[in-house]
Parts: sequence; structure tokens; C-alpha cells
Amino acid sequence: MDRTYLSILFFWLSWLAVPAQVKVYDVTAYGAVGDGKTDDAAAIQRTIDVCNSNGGGQVYFPNGRTFLTGPLQLKSKIQLYLDFGATLLANPDESVYKLSAFGENRGEGMMWLWGKDINHLSIVGNGTINGNGVSFMGEELLDSYALKPVTSFDPRPHVLTIIGGQNIRISDLTIKEGAYWTVHLVGCDDVAIEGISLLNNLKIRNGDGIDIDHSRNVRISNCYITSGDDCICLKNRREFASHGPCHDIVVTNCTMTSRSCAIKIGSENMDSIYNVTVNNCIITKSNRGLGIQNRDEGTVTDVSFSNIIMDLHLWSDVWWGKAEPIYVTSFPRADSNNKDGNWRFPKGKTRGECGEISRIYFNNIFATSENGCYVGGDTYGKVNNVYFNNVKLRRMRSTSYDNNVFDLRPRQGEGFVKNNKLCIIGDRISNCKLDIETIR
Repeated sequence: MDRTYLSILFFWLSWLAVPAQVKVYDVTAYGAVGDGKTDDAAAIQRTIDVCNSNGGGQVYFPNGRTFLTGPLQLKSKIQLYLDFGATLLANPDESVYKLSAFGENRGEGMMWLWGKDINHLSIVGNGTINGNGVSFMGEELLDSYALKPVTSFDPRPHVLTIIGGQNIRISDLTIKEGAYWTVHLVGCDDVAIEGISLLNNLKIRNGDGIDIDHSRNVRISNCYITSGDDCICLKNRREFASHGPCHDIVVTNCTMTSRSCAIKIGSENMDSIYNVTVNNCIITKSNRGLGIQNRDEGTVTDVSFSNIIMDLHLWSDVWWGKAEPIYVTSFPRADSNNKDGNWRFPKGKTRGECGEISRIYFNNIFATSENGCYVGGDTYGKVNNVYFNNVKLRRMRSTSYDNNVFDLRPRQGEGFVKNNKLCIIGDRISNCKLDIETIR
């Protein structure tokens, strides 16, 4: 073959192998100031819109600047890139938050950064997304912040809400100081959250870390999470029933601290949650370790927890949990008129039901805690096929709180039960296989 022809052929092949240059849209070129005082929402939204309309690219936040902003709508084929030292800061003015995080239910927070029915979104970089959480709180108490009085409208912004997203990537950056839930994935498919530091104030109530809601094919890895409420929570909220079950979830190589439960499934679960694995994690200074808290008619099946080290401590009743390392329960939701009571029932129902929990595996778990484990349900067999293999519990006092009680909230009837045993295992459950060593 002629050498000239070969040279031309190799040139075109090499050109085709080079990816097209990603176009960068600097938010300052579209009017963002980045002085930490001016609300840059209009300029940033303009940047996102132009990037999306031109077929996608990178929306760039330059280093060393703080971009104060109200709500932003994220769109498809966008890479939000926060350079080193760049901060996206939530506007503390409660009046700018208009869109509810839960549709017609406006009593559980608004949306700040959000997107709906989008695909190929990535949020990356070495910068910081700051939810400005304390600005939305009441007075500081001993182990929490008081909540400001609200009626049917709670203005606290959730940091990031993605509804109906596909191919979502969040990596490397710091997300901190959420005023309500931090990362909320609703009806999403194919999500990877990798190497982030999610650092919420441990005194902020409802400050969940990552909530996986009616979503599937989600991978969370190599993250460090501190959160007043649950660090990672799987659920199926009634408001989003059309998005189907929550399944095929992996959590691995994460370190977590929570005033509530580090890894929780429930309590909101009106569908099914299945095919979940949590592996190689460290849980420290938390109020509860691994929890399945079924309070609705949905089911939880085929869940594996393995290779986990826990260090648990008691906190006040502001927070759910009583330092239970392992907690597997299915009880009907309380019908009292409170935030977690009867209004969460199916439409037209005055009493709730709870679904089955089955095929749950705990392997190679070591916990130091002030309390023991609780596994139980409202009727015999509701919780079944729970397996414990090489689970070691060491009881050690570290606070002055009462450690002879388990927390079953928000269940119908008594919220707390007295505990005169280290563990209650086998309370109305069937086929529970134990290999637990308790060390006092």
C-alpha cells in the first residue's frame, strides 16, 4: 500500500479517535459576580440555559469566588464544574424558595438546586456547595437547633433534588451545611456518587445526607458523610409513587457519622426495596448503625450488610434511635396527628399497614455501643429469614442517657420499649439464624 495513502489514513483515524472538545461556559462571562453578596441566580441560570440549548458542555465556576444564589434549574448534558476554592452558596432569604421538594406537600422543604426529567448531568470539581443551613434554623440548643415555627409551608431548601434523572454523576467535591435533605434522588436510574465529602451540621434536624427514593442502579462509594439525620436512606415516598420501586443499590467504602441512623431503609416505603448491598464501611459516633424501619405497606427484601465497623453513642430523643447497632423492624405507622403520623397513610385510609421484611444478611459486623440490637414485627413472620454471621457486639457506656430502652418510633402504640436484655432477637419473627457474640 502506498505510504502517502497510509499516512492520510492514519491521520484521519487518529483524528476520529480524539473526543470533541467540551465547550466551557464561564458563569462570570454571563454576569455572575461571585462576591458572596450579590444573588447570581439569574446569571448562573442564563449560563445553564445557553449551555443546554447549544447541545451541552461545562458550566464553569472559577476558583476563589463565592457565588450566592437562589434556586437553580439544572438541565441535561451539563457538567457543573466548581474549581478549587469556588463555592456555591444558598441565599439565606427564605422568600426566594417557591418550589416544594414534594409536590403539593409544601410542609417539608423547598428546592434549591433541582432538575426534572434530565439526563447526562454531572456535578464535579474541587469546590464546595454550601446549603447555608444554620441561616434557616432557630435558636441553638444543647444537641440540636430549634426549628422555626411553620404551618403548611416550610421554606428550608433541600440542597439538590433530581427527579426522573438518568446517567447522573456527582464526584470529588464538598457538599455541606444542608438545611434539610442534602442529595435527594427521585425516580433516578444509573447514578454514581463517588469520593464526595458531605459535611452537614450535626445539630440540624432533617439534615439527611443522601436519600435514594424510588431509584435504581445507584452506586455510592468512597464518601465521607456527617449528618444530623440519616447519612444514607433508601425509601419510597408516597408523593412519587409513579416512579416505581427502589432497587439495585450499592454502598461501599464509606465513613459515616449521624445523630440518627447511618444507613437506613424506610421509614417511608409504600412500594418495594430490594437488591441492596452495603459493604466495607465505618460508622462512628452515631445514634443508630444499620436500620430497616418499615412503617408502611411496602416490602424490603434481599439486603446484605457486610464488613462493617461501628462505634455508637446515645443522644437525646430529638433524634431517632437508641444506639442500636442493628435494627430491623416492621410496625404500622402511628395514627397520631404529627409530622410522621396519619397523613402519610394511603388516601382514604385511617390506619396504616406494614409490609414484609425478608432475606436480610449481616456478615462480619463489629460494633461497640451503649445498647443492643432489636429485630421484630407486629405479627409473627412479618420479619423473616434474617441471618447473622460473625456479628460481634461489645457493650460500653459512654454517656449518661438511659440505655435500657429501644426506639420504635413512629409506630402505632408505644414509641419506646424497655430493654432488660442486650439484644432482642426473634421477637415475632421466623427463621432467624444467629451467630452473635456479645461482649460486656
